[in-house]
Amino acid sequence: MTRLTVPYVTPWTGESTSPPPVTVTASGVAYADPAQDALARDVDGVLWALCGGTATGRPEYAAELHPERQRTAMENLLCACCKKPGARDERGMLWVLPLLDDSVDARWEGVRSAIPPMCEACAKTAPRLCPRLREGHVKLRVREAEPIGVRGTLYPRPGEQGPQDPDALVLFGSADLAFVVARQAVRELRRTTVVAFAAAIG
Repeated sequence: MTRLTVPYVTPWTGESTSPPPVTVTASGVAYADPAQDALARDVDGVLWALCGGTATGRPEYAAELHPERQRTAMENLLCACCKKPGARDERGMLWVLPLLDDSVDARWEGVRSAIPPMCEACAKTAPRLCPRLREGHVKLRVREAEPIGVRGTLYPRPGEQGPQDPDALVLFGSADLAFVVARQAVRELRRTTVVAFAAAIG
């Protein structure tokens, strides 16, 4: 397998997203190093996971999408595999998602996704690379894909009991946004049309 066949958002074994030390105050979570904190904050003040290393070694298809590249693809509606613009037609933009369960078509209206869209060519090849898509997937056309929040590690406020939540969905406008280290941008898919379902690939 060559480097060019690996989807853009796939992490590699040579990369790391281990978080640097953080501090939690009444104002929110921050990296202990002010320089790292400034580097990792977006224009809205959300703190993002810092990524190190290089795209070397082996692609980790079963791992969570690479935070920086997922964010780039999702915010700019680029193909998750090749980084070209996601495919559009009169029914909307093309998304390829793992099956939720044996759901009916209506369940795909309003689904919240951290998986970016795809171009036509990659929609055909991606299911053979991605283990989750190989287990069955759906192709959708989406007319509206509003950014609604982020997924990441939510830290308890000072004085709160309990551990951090490593996989929290935090919506924009929530007071929790100041206490999350984001790893994935999330959009809500609306006005969806189911194009096709695909069974597991053997």
